[in-house]
Amino acid sequence: MPPLTPSQRPSIPRTVWALGLVSLFMDLSSELVHALLPVYLVTTMGMSVAALGMLEGAAEATAMIVKVFSGSLSDWLGRRKGLLLFGYGLAALTKPLFPLAETPAVVVTARLVDRFGKGIRGAPRDALVADVAPPGIRGACFGLRQSMDTIGAFAGPMLAIVLMLAFSDDIRTVLWFATVPAFVAVVIILFGVRDAEGAPAPRATFRSPLHWHSMRAFPGRYWYVVGIGAIFTLARFSEAFLVLRARQTGLDIAWIPAVMVVMSLTYSASAYPVGVLSDRWGRRALLACGLALLIAADVLLGAGSSMLTLFAGVAVWGLHMGFTQGILAAMVAESAPPSLRGTAFGVFNLASGVCMVLSGAIAGWIWDRHGAPATFLTGAALALVPLVMCLVTPRSLAALKPPESDSPSRTD
Repeated sequence: MPPLTPSQRPSIPRTVWALGLVSLFMDLSSELVHALLPVYLVTTMGMSVAALGMLEGAAEATAMIVKVFSGSLSDWLGRRKGLLLFGYGLAALTKPLFPLAETPAVVVTARLVDRFGKGIRGAPRDALVADVAPPGIRGACFGLRQSMDTIGAFAGPMLAIVLMLAFSDDIRTVLWFATVPAFVAVVIILFGVRDAEGAPAPRATFRSPLHWHSMRAFPGRYWYVVGIGAIFTLARFSEAFLVLRARQTGLDIAWIPAVMVVMSLTYSASAYPVGVLSDRWGRRALLACGLALLIAADVLLGAGSSMLTLFAGVAVWGLHMGFTQGILAAMVAESAPPSLRGTAFGVFNLASGVCMVLSGAIAGWIWDRHGAPATFLTGAALALVPLVMCLVTPRSLAALKPPESDSPSRTD
């Protein structure tokens, strides 16, 4: 089918805009915390880099693994909003624990509970975007939500810099400011988000997403996307290692959040345009570009030691995120049956979550034993695998068109 002309393209539904605002405010809150947490744990509380790598891997994996069950639960209920409210609300309630913490154990607990909340909301949110997005602009819808999410990720570290300078590097005081935008996100869900009209009817019984019957319902092209996403996650270490690399190059502690600012700026600037282009040109070529950008970022961060090289690598890292995250979400949505979209996102994130645990452990171990350059160059080598998979996709799996039962005109 030929691409739609601008006059034919439907508008982005209101719920997608609302979910974008929710993501913006929650990411502002989370990234304000995350921009300072690695340095705080390692330099102030004495945590080793290997332990930090395990924590980051476990935290993000918690989110991804929980998504497999929350996604399937949202399919069973036939509604997504309740799970979104619970997940975002739980994350908001953890924010005061970070400034109140006196020991690393409290910080670790808060981080894991925060990511548990992310896991509860993640798959239902992506499934809701897929539910309300007209197929002709699905890439644009995912790209818009991702861009707004990343604007928050940009604003959070920026606010952290200003507050660190204003409060003379008092991290505890700065962390208190993360609580306000988190609760704003919850209010937006209450009044701005609606479930899709004509959503799949609730099921009579709940079926585990790991049940063999659920697995058989997904076509081969879906499992190929899962494979690419999982190995990609193994190669893409946590952004905490970007923060530690910046500290290693001598960047003053008050300016450490600038790393996340630069990354988020290129991420947010690229995610929506790349989503629009993927609707017109196809997903695989742009995903391959994103994987190539990850390799370039790892080489810059691993081989270089100057401040200029550091920020160039961080900027390219953000570009690779903009080129991959929304596209992978759109590919999952288009390769799965509409009635199992929540489950599809959940299984995808389960596979990625397992790989993220391994990724954090591997990166932390290599950093402690062989240093930062070896860590990033190992990531570059691992990223070659999903890049090759993307470029040599079997012809029978290459088409990632929306299933025929997908409604072409469903709107908010």
